[in-house]
Amino acid sequence: MTVKTASPAKAVPVATPTTRPYWDGARAGELRLQRCADCHHHFLYPRTHCPSCGSANTPWVKASGRAKLYSYVINHFPAPGWEGETPYVIAMVQLEEGPRMMSSLVGVPADPAKLVLDMPLEVAFEARGDMMLPVFQAAGSQA
Repeated sequence: MTVKTASPAKAVPVATPTTRPYWDGARAGELRLQRCADCHHHFLYPRTHCPSCGSANTPWVKASGRAKLYSYVINHFPAPGWEGETPYVIAMVQLEEGPRMMSSLVGVPADPAKLVLDMPLEVAFEARGDMMLPVFQAAGSQA
C-alpha cells in the first residue's frame, strides 16, 4: 500500500452513517465492501440492503485490494484541485470480488499505450484532509 498526499485544494470526502465503515476502512489502509450474509453478493456503493436479494444482513468485509482495469478516460482539462496535474486517468476498475468502482489511476502515464485493459491493479490510498481515498496503481508498483 502506497500513501500519497493530495493537493490541499482537492475535495475531502464526507462520511455519512451508511458510508462510515467504508471511510474508516480507508483510513486503516483497507478497501472495504459489503457482502450479503444471505446471498453472498459483494457490492459497492454502500447501502442498507443487498441489491441482489434485498437482505439487510450486509456486513462489511475487507476486500483483497486487487482489481483489473475495466475502462478509463484520460482527462486533459483541469478541475478544481487538479490544476497542474493534467492529464490524469479516471479509471473504472473491476474488483477481484466482483463490483466495479470508479477511481483515479496513479503511477501510470496517461497514455493509451500504457493503459492496457485488464491490467492488474492494486489499491493504494491518497490523503485528503483527515480522510484517505482509495486510488489504484499497477500491481507491484510503488506509485
